Amino acid sequence: MNRINQLFATKKQGILSLYFCAGHPTLDSAPHIIRTLAQRGIDMIEVGIPFSDPMADGPVIQNAATQALRNGMTLRTLFSQLEDIRHDVSIPLILMGYLNPIMHFGFEQFCQRCTEVGIDGMIIPDLPFRDYLDTYKPVADRYNLRIIMLITPETSDERIRFIDEHTDGFIYMVSSAATTGAQTSFDEAKQAYFNRIAAMQLQHPCMIGFGISNRQTLQSAQANAAGAIIGSKFVSLLSSTGDPAQATDQLLEALKN
Repeated sequence: MNRINQLFATKKQGILSLYFCAGHPTLDSAPHIIRTLAQRGIDMIEVGIPFSDPMADGPVIQNAATQALRNGMTLRTLFSQLEDIRHDVSIPLILMGYLNPIMHFGFEQFCQRCTEVGIDGMIIPDLPFRDYLDTYKPVADRYNLRIIMLITPETSDERIRFIDEHTDGFIYMVSSAATTGAQTSFDEAKQAYFNRIAAMQLQHPCMIGFGISNRQTLQSAQANAAGAIIGSKFVSLLSSTGDPAQATDQLLEALKN
């Protein structure tokens, strides 16, 4: 069974997934960050593929991507760094990146390398859904990889049900139509959105991301979905500490307050 499916089959609530950008803060830090997060009890990890124009990301992740590219991070380098990661890491690993570098690498080769190093799925924010259905999903399915699709407060119920019907793993529930970035609370409009999705009783679990940085936003996300995805807050802590263990510990402490 794909590790993403296995996670959601065995843990229904309170899942915590963290995002970081490969190549940040240093070129070779990705394996150490992954191992540290797994040791600290994080349930799932999204490894960002740096790109020069990350349109869905706020300034924190944009800056991390810029630094990663300056450090020399490429997809080929990332796959090389992850060669041995499955020797001691068993949690789901997802690559998150934009279509341009993946297409440049070659999608079939990308899927093949994902399987070889133990990646379980991918999130490609700018992948059109029709292209996903017609071209990308059949290839990913052959390699037992999950392509995770995003929904936002502006996504219609009809579209959400269509995504739910034609995807696997989980649905990435973006908390707002804005870019990524930490928030201190979720307003009534976001709560109404969470309630709307919960009332739809989708067949796949949802994970809420964008804006989660403290106890209030974490609890709200975990009360309205299978769990939460945290990116900007963790990336910011990685930038300031330069140490994955310290950054993780500070994040987990912040989520208690």
